[in-house]
Amino acid sequence: MKSFNWTELIPWVGKNEHVATLVLAAVLMIILAALGRAALGDGETALMPARSIGIRAAFEAIIDFIVTMSDMVIGEEGAKFVPFFATLFFFILICNMMGLVPGFTPPTENVNTTFALGIFSFLYYNYYGIREHGFRYIKQFMGPLWFLAPFMLMIELISHIVRPVSLALRLFGNMLGDHTALAIFLHIVPYYLVPVIFYCLGLFVCFIQAFIFMILSMVYVSMAISHDH
Repeated sequence: MKSFNWTELIPWVGKNEHVATLVLAAVLMIILAALGRAALGDGETALMPARSIGIRAAFEAIIDFIVTMSDMVIGEEGAKFVPFFATLFFFILICNMMGLVPGFTPPTENVNTTFALGIFSFLYYNYYGIREHGFRYIKQFMGPLWFLAPFMLMIELISHIVRPVSLALRLFGNMLGDHTALAIFLHIVPYYLVPVIFYCLGLFVCFIQAFIFMILSMVYVSMAISHDH
């Protein structure tokens, strides 16, 4: 039996999962825009570090972490990709966390959403690979030995095509499994402190899956713009 979703109360949405996912994604973008504005502040305050614990301090801590990871994975050029990685992380994280709210299905539990994110990451890193190397970008698909070039080209093309699929299925499968397990345990033991344990575990999974998607995208960008081939 399918669980209730609050989006079913919207007349033109009903039980259509695809429309519900679009509605939730639109709401999410509004939430992100509002949180971003609140975190940024106005005028000169936008250039000053946060002085107290709050939304802005939390955003600054996460962004600082993403900048550090970009520098570690990509190097000196990593800073210019931070807006993309931060957008991916926050979008996926909040999508995942929607599933922890009773009556909501997370957009990342819909394979169409995760495939869209995977294709977006795929197009992004290939765009910067072509932008960095031009036509020579194709050399990354050829391997180090000329006589193995046709064989390596086939393998590399398959590898690149599989990347968005693996990103999509990994995120979709983990979030579907996590929220299914959470729902089952909430029905079995709905009282006392037991649900809190599984909510904490679910929150941890939400963070981890957003982080994994982001870090893999970093690795793909790093490989695409690298000159060490």
